[in-house]
Amino acid sequence: MTVLLNPKKHSRSYPDERSREVMLKTIEFFERKGKARIKDDYHAQVWYADFLDFVKEEKIFATMCTPAGQGAPDSRWDTWRICEFAEILGFYGLQYWYTYQVTVLGLGPIWMSHNEAIKARAASALEQGAIFAFGLSEKEHGADVYSTDMTLSPQGDGGYRANGSKYYIGNGNKAAIVSTFGKLADSGDYVFFGADSQHENYQLIKNVVASQNYVSEFALEDYPIEESDIIARGEHAWNSALNTVNIGKYNLGWASIGMCTHALYEAIHHASNRRLYNMYVTDFPHVRQLFTDAYARLTAMKLFALRAADYMRVASPEDRRYLLYNPMVKMKVTTQGEDVMNLLWDVIAAKGFEKDMFFEQAAVDIRALPKLEGTVHVNIALIVKFMANYFFAPADYTEVPQQSQAANDDFLFDQGPTKGLGKIRFHDYNIAYASRNTPNLEVFREQIAAFKEMLFASPPDEGQRKDIDFLLAGGELFALVVYGQLILENAKTYDISDDLIDQIFDFMVRDFSRHALSLYSKPTSNDVQMAASQKMIRKPVFDETRYERVWGEVHGLRDEYEMNP
Repeated sequence: MTVLLNPKKHSRSYPDERSREVMLKTIEFFERKGKARIKDDYHAQVWYADFLDFVKEEKIFATMCTPAGQGAPDSRWDTWRICEFAEILGFYGLQYWYTYQVTVLGLGPIWMSHNEAIKARAASALEQGAIFAFGLSEKEHGADVYSTDMTLSPQGDGGYRANGSKYYIGNGNKAAIVSTFGKLADSGDYVFFGADSQHENYQLIKNVVASQNYVSEFALEDYPIEESDIIARGEHAWNSALNTVNIGKYNLGWASIGMCTHALYEAIHHASNRRLYNMYVTDFPHVRQLFTDAYARLTAMKLFALRAADYMRVASPEDRRYLLYNPMVKMKVTTQGEDVMNLLWDVIAAKGFEKDMFFEQAAVDIRALPKLEGTVHVNIALIVKFMANYFFAPADYTEVPQQSQAANDDFLFDQGPTKGLGKIRFHDYNIAYASRNTPNLEVFREQIAAFKEMLFASPPDEGQRKDIDFLLAGGELFALVVYGQLILENAKTYDISDDLIDQIFDFMVRDFSRHALSLYSKPTSNDVQMAASQKMIRKPVFDETRYERVWGEVHGLRDEYEMNP
């Protein structure tokens, strides 16, 4: 039984009827629109007004994006159902996911605010079908928010005037509220305030991308701001920026999962029905290997991202483990998505360029996700801060079961300071790694042991800690250990067979070996680290019978889904 989404055989259970309604109506909207119209709009770079009209009519964003107590009784910020909603949007096109994603980012500082007036304004706008924007980055500074040039100048009447520009701001053309980050001109303190994209002092300069999405450059020129427009000041504003990104970056993995799933259905359907040299394409051994690898990687992506959601939902001031798993969804799942698309493209080749294929847009758009909300390098630099405690200082935690309940995730908007990452403790990863026993899992455990031995015997010295290139190689190895842990934790929940687990760890062994070779080859690696890296380079165990059973799962998807024309 596959864990992959199939919109035409959607049988997932829900704790409440409204959640089911949101998902099924969203699927119905896209299937009714059809692939031809979606692709025509994509190529013509049409603003997706029809989708936003649907969102408005059905109050979709109001339900999904309004925390409990701020809107209708069935509204809540529920990471469990957000997973599936983001996946469905990605399945039909990154453009639809994107307008939702930047709405999530724009709402983040607002829901963290102590200003009840702007919260009420946001909730009312959502009920009316509005979208939102997150005005953080600037053309000259990019993501260097320390250097923001947007200023808010106090006026004698108790109000303010905002001046400055923002760059690469999604939904900046239509957002009811643009949560804008800047500094107070008199004190230099950070500040978040709300601006209306339709105000006469809001100058929309251009769309900086050639896309259906409107990724804006805009300027505020003596834009009047009242106290009721202030979202946050000082340290609270700074924490709101970082915590919003922490929440929002999680959705990028789900967009990747959705796109890859649709692309897999297209690719396996095409290949299994095409004959070359008197054979079906899927009869070629290398094609079977490419598909099997893509399927294993995609299944692993979804298992990890689902498990990460469980830790987001139980997070508290005493349990911030999600701050490791969340950037892993952003960094690891999205780069695995690129790998999946590359594998599929090697099968369907020129077909992947054809304009009427969903694959054609997914192959381009999949590249964006590792580069948004912090690059891969930024997120690896973040997760290595957790490495020492993860390996050498495990803590006791009660086991976290699946968190599928209908509940509001209160802590996400009440996180407080973003400091102290190095103090966060984790449960013992060995518990998960002892839960199954397959040949490739055993090899992977030996690779982990060699890596941990290296960290103990020869941890990065001062020079290596300053060498980002060296740390990135080690960070990739660490990421694989965490990745495998959460996959194993979720394998029982989703009844994943030993066959598929062993196939997943087949590619995990290969990936670990590749990154170990990279670490070995770094100019600054020392003799101890090089010797340990050599021990990490291993060959996966091949079992033809197991492989054929997994290939049978993949081949069984050949006629499972085809989008309405």
